[in-house]
Amino acid sequence: MSAIPYSNDVLPDSVTVLPLPDVADLLGLSVTRVHQMLREHQLIAVRRDGVIAVPKEFFDSTGEIAKHLTGLITVMRDGKYTDEEILEWIYTEDESLPGRPIDALHGDLAREVIRRAAADPF
Repeated sequence: MSAIPYSNDVLPDSVTVLPLPDVADLLGLSVTRVHQMLREHQLIAVRRDGVIAVPKEFFDSTGEIAKHLTGLITVMRDGKYTDEEILEWIYTEDESLPGRPIDALHGDLAREVIRRAAADPF
């Protein structure tokens, strides 16, 4: 098994992150399945204070992965963006949305976020 992939913590300090065991509990999966999801780029993790964790906002109110998140990650990785660049873009305010792309993923503008990411996010 390969190491658990994680990114540099480029997230604002205000972003709440969930340690991988908490992510596993939330999703009703084993922690090794969460590791696999990270390897398959379905999620992105960071190391914060020595703990590998996933942003809490990657999940919806029912405890599932936000509907369009995995697609957004795929589109951006296909565009050769690093995980750090993806995280920075997702958490950067965009007045035309309005707000941050991560917030728009939880609402009616989710498809617009993916369209913008495919067009050229930066």
